[in-house]
Amino acid sequence: MDPFRIDVPQADLDELHHRLARTRWPGELPGAGWDYGVSEPHLRELVEYWQTGFDWRAQEARLNAVPQFTTTIDGQRVHFLHVRSPEPDATPLILTHGWPSTVADFLGVLGPLTDPRAHGGDPADAFHVVAPSVPGFAFSGPTNDRGWNTRRTARAWAELMRRLGYERYGAQGGDFGSIVSPELGRTAPESVLGVHVNAVANAGVPTAPGDLERLSEEDAKRARENEAWWYGHSGYATQMATRPQTLAYALNDSPAGQLAWNLEWFVDWDPTATNQTPVDRDAILTNVTTFWLTGTAGSAARLYLEAGQDGWGERPEPSGVPTAVANFRGDHAIRGLAALSNTITRWTEYDTGGHFASLQAPEALITDIREFFRDL
Repeated sequence: MDPFRIDVPQADLDELHHRLARTRWPGELPGAGWDYGVSEPHLRELVEYWQTGFDWRAQEARLNAVPQFTTTIDGQRVHFLHVRSPEPDATPLILTHGWPSTVADFLGVLGPLTDPRAHGGDPADAFHVVAPSVPGFAFSGPTNDRGWNTRRTARAWAELMRRLGYERYGAQGGDFGSIVSPELGRTAPESVLGVHVNAVANAGVPTAPGDLERLSEEDAKRARENEAWWYGHSGYATQMATRPQTLAYALNDSPAGQLAWNLEWFVDWDPTATNQTPVDRDAILTNVTTFWLTGTAGSAARLYLEAGQDGWGERPEPSGVPTAVANFRGDHAIRGLAALSNTITRWTEYDTGGHFASLQAPEALITDIREFFRDL
């Protein structure tokens, strides 16, 4: 366990700004908007802000204000935040992010989760929080061998919590974290007291023969609608799940290109038409800058291929660990599908927020986490 501090050389930031200033713009069809992908006027505006207005040093200081460490697990460097609560009886909780996120997404929820007393809450709801960077992402990257799928990541998380001395703990995650966290419950059921997830990535569409027949008529209709929606939105995932190395050359060479790729998910496509809460542009740029400075956009993309080869679409049996789902606006999870591979004890629908709940609806997410684990 080695203390870790982010200290990016100024030369790296200067080089980033130089590349942004020399972006080659492809042009787009008149009036295309977002119909063909990320809108060029939108991207131009964000690139201009990235070059002239975004303050990486301020974000670096925010991250460095949180205790950070690295350790080696299964041959891979693992970076993690570790914030101990001032409450001695706090419940340990491990948070897992997804793509294209980093642990920076959790900065706004760490205080209320670890020290509810200082944020107008009940000290009985306190957590000791561990937030690792997924292998291959940011300061846990790049990966240096094959096979870093969600199951292997869950095994690494179990080992990390063991090393930290946490014998019983909760798990929470969104996006890919919504797959890793339940898998942690299957990996270490004697240690995981409950799993809380949002943005459930594998419970929106049928993945096995007979899935639709197990659903109510209404849920089956939603599942078919989700299939049609996913067909139009899954280009990025198909590329990363099949040919991530080909993509890595472009992402690692063009910061504007990497930003556009990340925006495929962060803006919910057309931000002028979406019903989700917009993600703050500093949050988006903190993530994309971290990927750029660590050279891990291509490494992070490999998770999609690794997860697919490990049977990402196959539904395991429920672990028996109590599981809560917070379904925010824009999420597509269906309870009947989620219940095929999880022991669902709490399901909450929200008409606010979005896929990145810690950024788009932090207060609702914190409340949902507290209420779930309070009952346990």
